Amino acid sequence: MTSSSSPSQDTRRLAQDYPDGLRADALMEEDVAWSHEIDGERDGDQFDRSERAALRRVAGLSTELEDVTEVEYRQLRLERVVLVGVWTSGTVQDADNSLAELAALAETAGALVLDGVIQRRDKPDAATYIGSGKALELRDIVLETGADTVICDGELSPGQLIQLEDVVKVKVIDRTALILDIFAQHAKSREGKAQVALAQMQYMLPRLRGWGQSLSRQMGGGRGGLATRGPGETKIETDRRRIREKMAKMRREIAEMKTGREIKRQERRRNKVPSVAIAGYTNAGKSSLLNRLTGAGVLVENALFATLDPTVRRAETPSGRLYTLTDTVGFVRHLPHHLVEAFRSTMEEVGDSDLILHVVDGSHPAPEEQLAAVREVIREVGATDVPEIVVINKADAADPLVLQRLLRNEKRSLAVSARTGLGIEELLALIDNELPRPSVEIEALVPYTHGKLVARAHNEGEVLSEEHTAEGTLLKVRVHEELAAELAPYVPAPAA
Repeated sequence: MTSSSSPSQDTRRLAQDYPDGLRADALMEEDVAWSHEIDGERDGDQFDRSERAALRRVAGLSTELEDVTEVEYRQLRLERVVLVGVWTSGTVQDADNSLAELAALAETAGALVLDGVIQRRDKPDAATYIGSGKALELRDIVLETGADTVICDGELSPGQLIQLEDVVKVKVIDRTALILDIFAQHAKSREGKAQVALAQMQYMLPRLRGWGQSLSRQMGGGRGGLATRGPGETKIETDRRRIREKMAKMRREIAEMKTGREIKRQERRRNKVPSVAIAGYTNAGKSSLLNRLTGAGVLVENALFATLDPTVRRAETPSGRLYTLTDTVGFVRHLPHHLVEAFRSTMEEVGDSDLILHVVDGSHPAPEEQLAAVREVIREVGATDVPEIVVINKADAADPLVLQRLLRNEKRSLAVSARTGLGIEELLALIDNELPRPSVEIEALVPYTHGKLVARAHNEGEVLSEEHTAEGTLLKVRVHEELAAELAPYVPAPAA
């Protein structure tokens, strides 16, 4: 490239040097002159035309196993996969991070990642997701690596799945199917399994395919003998009808299970017990934080979506106030809509809480993207009015500059480490300050024969002072209106 000539001068020079028939090709091949006024304003890396159109390999995505026994074990059960993504916007680093997350999802599902490529396009190809020419190149990569599955970093339409499979000649799945598979592996409770099954059926319904006789018509009508009413349903139509019936049954079962959780929530509301929901990106350390705060003993694993079923534990603030902590399912970028719908009853724990602890992984390359992805799901479940504290976890492993940036950008935030205990005392004090407090402050001399009222004041209110006298227990408490009415007869008369 030159910086001394202008584009118009280059064009005149090409017009002189090349015949008319070759002028257009020469213009396409010639580097456009660089100017500070135009090119100095460009953002990001600039690529040659061939580099922009090519499939670009992402380094460091292959699964490396060192232990021989682990290799032998995983060879028996793992699918060998190649990852492919379409980079439509953002920087190269954004595209690499997205494919790296897809690799982590694939390994969590039990796959052996062999390679990963990215195609730069304005939008995914409507037919084969990456375009017919690049699909042929992807087939060569599949043959070269010996892969048996291709995983696409996006949600593919049924047509895209079929046509891409026809080209690469191996199984093709998309990001949504991969996440659904992980959820199916990790769901343990009856409700969790039902929610995952419903989401899987919603996903599969428009993607059912028939093979051979599956598309043939069944004979309709008649109780026996020759059917005379013409062709009936095809096999694929029968399958779809049965899936819809199963989905309707599953929704009824989930609604019944939702009733049980709602009764528990009503009991907590009746007793005026504040609730705190722990929400955040998957693998941000939510379960580790719950264990650190309450000693709950919830499964902690360095894997995406290690825990799916919500866990509710009782906790106490430094000032002695009781509250509940709820560990919710982890979120991820582009969380499948089917899962949001299926897990809506579980995610309602976030919307019904008095405070959200939004946990973010401080050691992640792009923590701001994690915050944005979680807040998008929180908006979908209607919990935007609930107060939020951003808890920057893994502070012991995070870059200090990243921590400073997050603490500066997030006004209500705190850096902690669930592993080492760093910042946990400050977090407990912050929870104590942020939880809603009872509205009525009252001083009462409760007779010793009414010890239940004293116990309720401790459980449901905030005890400011307590003194045992000859007449009874002198309490100065902050309680809700109902308990204040019960304590009112024991308010000492003002001194004359």
